Amino acid sequence: MTHNADDTALTAPVGVPPGAAENNPSKAPESPRVPVGRLIGVDLARGLAVFGMYAAHVGPDPSRGGVTGHLMELAHGRASALFAFLAGFSILLITGRRTPKTGLAGRQAVAKVVIRALVLLALGTALTMCGTPVEVILAFYGLYFLLVLPLYRLGARPLAVIAAASALVLPQLLYVIQHALPADGADGVWTWPADADGIVSLLFTGSYPALTWIPFVIAGMAVARLDLAATAVRVRLALTGIGLAVLGHGGSWLALHMVPGALSELSAGGRSEGGSAASAWWSDTWGYPDGSTPAGLLVASPHSETTLSILANTGVAIAVLAACLAAVDAVPRVQRLARPVIAVGSMSLTAYVFHVVGIQFLGIEELPGSPPHVLLGFIAAVTVFATLWARFFRRGPLEWLLGQATRAAELVR
Repeated sequence: MTHNADDTALTAPVGVPPGAAENNPSKAPESPRVPVGRLIGVDLARGLAVFGMYAAHVGPDPSRGGVTGHLMELAHGRASALFAFLAGFSILLITGRRTPKTGLAGRQAVAKVVIRALVLLALGTALTMCGTPVEVILAFYGLYFLLVLPLYRLGARPLAVIAAASALVLPQLLYVIQHALPADGADGVWTWPADADGIVSLLFTGSYPALTWIPFVIAGMAVARLDLAATAVRVRLALTGIGLAVLGHGGSWLALHMVPGALSELSAGGRSEGGSAASAWWSDTWGYPDGSTPAGLLVASPHSETTLSILANTGVAIAVLAACLAAVDAVPRVQRLARPVIAVGSMSLTAYVFHVVGIQFLGIEELPGSPPHVLLGFIAAVTVFATLWARFFRRGPLEWLLGQATRAAELVR
């Protein structure tokens, strides 16, 4: 979710210093191989993820149904997964996107990632302590950085293999760990310990447990290694994303309807929020499996922490990124029209903190469930701010502060 000085290398054509293209577009050289907006789509995707997070937190409740309910439901879990996926880009932007940095530059890049991770851990903890109903992702995000950092020198293929293997193995490991924890519910039925916090929460019991969210980050690293300026690569990415989304959601639908007793077990053992267990192949409106039955491993709803949900949400993230990359290149007018969203994406940390502070200021105590005008107000406010700020500054305010903090990495020798 962070945007830094290294990020601008994505938005300038080859041979132009970072930031020069947007500061003086007339001096940007022509390049048929690599258009100016070749990866501006990354910031467009970040901006969409910000709006998706806003929808999940200050939008109407998806359980209301109808067009509005379905639109809100599309954002739940998928926006945060897109953020985690794009975290892989942030790591490789710092450590070397196509070619890993080595020597002194490599050591300083690693130090920058560590500093960023520690700042995000501290900031996320501070925002959590404010007592808002938001499940703040920033501390989890910081831990993801630390956990995947040892992989930064790997190529796209090994990163993709590790992402796939972790998606297949880690959800099952989390399920085993869940049942190794003390029973905390009625009649000995397992539930999350109410007092779990700290590293236990970040790894296993929180809303974004690292054990099942780092596959998104590693997948993002694998994609970031690719030549995203190549049309063939983008086509393969789009097809891969669609295929993973179909495999995850479609596989869950088949499993829930073909495995004997799966739906009845989920209905009996789920933490229902009013929907039907039959919708658990894609929707959170039903709730989440409570860990008491293996049938919970067959769902693909966001935040269910299953292999199928990771595959589905990774596919959605890849497809969204591919679409954003293609749109800003194929249709120049899209880039102009989407400039406010791109501005939000370029300062996504600021935008995220803004909405948490806004929720605290307005005294919103129940999420989701706000009327549509509240969501529209948040989106309008952050878009206007980001658009005006971007006219005068290259980085958002919190992005600038984060960049200043990482200057300490230059002391590494």
